[in-house]
Amino acid sequence: MENKYFKNLTDEEREILANKGTEAPFSGEYNNHFEKGYFVCRACNNKLYESKTKFDSGCGWPSFDDEIPGAIVRYQDNSLVRQRTEICCSKCDGHLGHVFHGEKITPKDTRHCVNSLSIRFIASSSLE
Repeated sequence: MENKYFKNLTDEEREILANKGTEAPFSGEYNNHFEKGYFVCRACNNKLYESKTKFDSGCGWPSFDDEIPGAIVRYQDNSLVRQRTEICCSKCDGHLGHVFHGEKITPKDTRHCVNSLSIRFIASSSLE
């Protein structure tokens, strides 16, 4: 049975969120997006990241050094040669990307590498 949150996604969004795909680096709409607001899950609108945690990692995908508490679940991912940590939305379990530690890029030493097709931006002005 398909997740009810994935029903209204485009084929490209479903490939990422439901099938754990990855968009091409430097192709996503939020890679160079630094406006003030929040990023929510594209499937279920769960708040995931505050814009103040987004940074330019140079990796080609939106990068964040912290999530909103309780917004993300982590799974061990052994799909490639090295072990990684997959991150998914805690509400709908949609695939967001992966989290990396030990790169010494931020003071928190964490990089959430997220697909733009997994998230949607809400400007602070629309929240007031």
